[in-house]
Amino acid sequence: MDDTEQRSTSLLPYDLWTEDALRLVALRAIQYAAREGLPGKHHFYVTFLTQAPGVVLPTRLLAQYPQEMTIILQHQFWDLKVDDTLAAFSVGLSFGAIPTTLTIPFAAITAFADPSVQFGLRFTAPTAGQKPLEKLPPPDAAPSETPQPETPQVVSLDAFRRRAPQKDQDKDQDPA
Repeated sequence: MDDTEQRSTSLLPYDLWTEDALRLVALRAIQYAAREGLPGKHHFYVTFLTQAPGVVLPTRLLAQYPQEMTIILQHQFWDLKVDDTLAAFSVGLSFGAIPTTLTIPFAAITAFADPSVQFGLRFTAPTAGQKPLEKLPPPDAAPSETPQPETPQVVSLDAFRRRAPQKDQDKDQDPA
């Protein structure tokens, strides 16, 4: 039996969860830039599928980039906004001296890079039926805390402790 036969198919979508977690890294970077601007020499290359659902792109750009397009967020962009309800961002850019606003759902992104720190991510396009990043977490959200019970719970560990073997009582007793 080889390795592929021994591996079982997961009933949990780990690959989709991992992809969503990595997309959140790109989301956090774009949220930060929208709120604070790009610090230092940071700049982003964002590659996305131009035909993906929710992408808003002028027809002239769609004709020029029928499959995929890369935009650079560095010096000349404006109105960078993240829309949590649409799970997308919009940005103003100039193409051939024509100001244009693009809307790009996070699910349409196939690559994100910040060359200033040699950081990059690649994503697979979601397949039919997958709904990545259905709801975006709030920016810089703290991890959810486990709810604590109202009254403290005491757990006895006695059941899990090793017990010393009991000595034979007949041998331990003094003959009288």
